[in-house]
Amino acid sequence: MEKVRISKLMSERGLCSRREADAYIERGWVRVDGEVVSELGARAFPNQVITLERAAQARQTARVTVLLNKPVGYVSGQAEKGYTPAVALVQAHSRYPGDRSPRRFDRAHLMGLAAAGRLDIDSQGLLVLTQDGRVAKMLIGEDSSVEKEYLVRVQGRLAENGLALLNHGLSLDGKPLRQAQVRWQNEDQLRFILREGKKRQIRRMCELVGLKVVGLKRVRIGNVQLGDLPPGQWRYLRDDERF
Repeated sequence: MEKVRISKLMSERGLCSRREADAYIERGWVRVDGEVVSELGARAFPNQVITLERAAQARQTARVTVLLNKPVGYVSGQAEKGYTPAVALVQAHSRYPGDRSPRRFDRAHLMGLAAAGRLDIDSQGLLVLTQDGRVAKMLIGEDSSVEKEYLVRVQGRLAENGLALLNHGLSLDGKPLRQAQVRWQNEDQLRFILREGKKRQIRRMCELVGLKVVGLKRVRIGNVQLGDLPPGQWRYLRDDERF
């Protein structure tokens, strides 16, 4: 059995992200089999017990996750080509009045707040912004299997076996897509449930079967629903909510 970097083990176990692990190790907030580890790059055996000190746990608890109903025209991540990033919408005045979280808005909640998953500029709906590396890893990590649900308005003539192909059988960038759940919601709208998130995936899938997407809205990520959150408004993820 070979030793592995402690930061990698912590990330794999969902304790925190690798970057956070390095910061905690530097502060002496990580123990392996009860012994404090403070050397960056330190390694441990995969069967050893890794724990976080209370200070690290308190810091994680203080980190916020925000749910935003992103309108069309905003980019999910960094500002580009003059477009505004979605995080700019997270302000005191745009908080959803129906937010049931007891948290008070603090400018510190904007520090390091980043999108956990893309939603392109032409799409709208549920976007998760988080300071918590554990949430980001759960939603966009390589082995993530959290469902994302979309309502997709389309135009065009669907190929004869198009619906079956949308569910399973298409490839993008030379790789087969995971099985999806796709069905007609009404005469011009499809409901997609995916467990992956390639760039512009739904639009590209539809093009392969003769359809053009004219409207795309994400309505659910895991167990968290967009619900009645209005476009351009946001709320905190509550302590009792889990993706």
